Amino acid sequence: MTSTTPSRSGTSGEVAEGLVLFTAVMLVIAGILDICRGIMAIAKDDIFVVTPGYVFKFDLAGWGWIHLILGVIALAAGIGLFKAQAWARVLGIVVATLLIITNFLSLPYTPVWAILAIAFCVFVIWGLCVAGRDSFVDAAPRKP
Repeated sequence: MTSTTPSRSGTSGEVAEGLVLFTAVMLVIAGILDICRGIMAIAKDDIFVVTPGYVFKFDLAGWGWIHLILGVIALAAGIGLFKAQAWARVLGIVVATLLIITNFLSLPYTPVWAILAIAFCVFVIWGLCVAGRDSFVDAAPRKP
């Protein structure tokens, strides 16, 4: 009697590289969404619904600048992840955490968009925490 074991088509290194690529794409998408959201709030803040009596009430243009700056940083971290930079992993986790907090605080202004951005950032944090350190060290270009 022969036993067959299921073969895996990819190694763990390939899976980790794929996860890092997925995370980089998600971080770039989250950054672009926040950049667009920031520009909308800065350019025309009267399009957002203002919730009266909201505890974390800020000027919407102020929220716009916060989202714009964090979006640019997220975009830079995502590009760094495409290049397998270790600093981009740490920056990606930090900026995704800050984006979750800012999107949570601005939920009353744009609830659907904020929830979508929070979901992207949760996937980013998960992907960056699950991918091992080796996926960044092995993927980095080596000098001859």
